[in-house]
Amino acid sequence: MPIYDYRCADCGKRSSFLLLRIDPAFSPLCRHCQSPRMSRLVSKVAIFRSEESRLERLADPSRLGDLDEEDPRSVARWVKKMGKELGEDMGEDFEEMMEETMEEEAEGGGPLGGGNDDLDE
Repeated sequence: MPIYDYRCADCGKRSSFLLLRIDPAFSPLCRHCQSPRMSRLVSKVAIFRSEESRLERLADPSRLGDLDEEDPRSVARWVKKMGKELGEDMGEDFEEMMEETMEEEAEGGGPLGGGNDDLDE
């Protein structure tokens, strides 16, 4: 079932219409100002993938090219991308945790910066 998007020439707002069947006589009216002066827009296309294909895509080595395992910001971007791909919202706690970790790393005292000298004893 296609959804068609139109922009109103009078108010400039966008309206979407779900058409259950092809109707050549369809004349959209703006949902905001009721104007018939509408121009059709190119709509986005949604592609639905199975969980398996999304996981395979994430594991593809060619998609890991910009991942720098030594850079916490790079790892954080990759984790966000992976969460988004899997439909998971990492939440504000994750964002805060990643920011704190990156700040600690920049100061040299984070878990990756070797600031835990007492572990060697």
